[in-house]
Amino acid sequence: MNTLPCIEIETATNPSAAVIWLHGLGADGNDFAPIIPQLNLQGCPGIRFVFPSATSIPVTINSGYVMPAWYDIFGRELTDREDADGIRNSAASIVQLIDREASRGIAYDKIVLAGFSQGCAMALYVGLRFPHKLAGIIAMSGYLPLANTLTLEGHSENKQIPIFMAHGIWDPVVIPERGEASFHFLKNLGYQVDWKTYPMEHSVHPNELVDISQFLKQVLVKP
Repeated sequence: MNTLPCIEIETATNPSAAVIWLHGLGADGNDFAPIIPQLNLQGCPGIRFVFPSATSIPVTINSGYVMPAWYDIFGRELTDREDADGIRNSAASIVQLIDREASRGIAYDKIVLAGFSQGCAMALYVGLRFPHKLAGIIAMSGYLPLANTLTLEGHSENKQIPIFMAHGIWDPVVIPERGEASFHFLKNLGYQVDWKTYPMEHSVHPNELVDISQFLKQVLVKP
């Protein structure tokens, strides 16, 4: 398996934490790299931000147009018919990136998975199944994919992982009800989920960045 191409930005030399940030459908690793200066990371340890780019595939909902995607999307309902093989293939590539950070000296419990839209789905899918305790999951404007397999596949090491879920109240792409349903599903399974909404569509709100900064400090600054 080839390692996904990545953009890497370090906030300090010899970072002791990592954030692997997964883009949305049709974007690439460049999409979220510019937000780092907008995050107030004062007080955080040195962080290596890793922004991978998904492989380009034909996407059914977009008339088969080839674009970067973590998995195929067959219809607007998102969860009625899911590309399980595509999700699992991308998950294997993301696990490879997590393990690579560990091999570079970052403890698993200092690694955060973050994602937007499709990237959010992948962050939740991978993070809740990962066999080593991670620091946290940032789930932006997305949903929980393959939810019916989580009770069997979810790993006990990440049963208590802090999860920050954020959504726009006017999101026409992943409707707020889809994200909220995932939030309640996870809460009912006993996961520690913080749910936030913002006055926006399918995008990122300045107040959301403030909350993400606070979340990173919460999960990465530990005694």
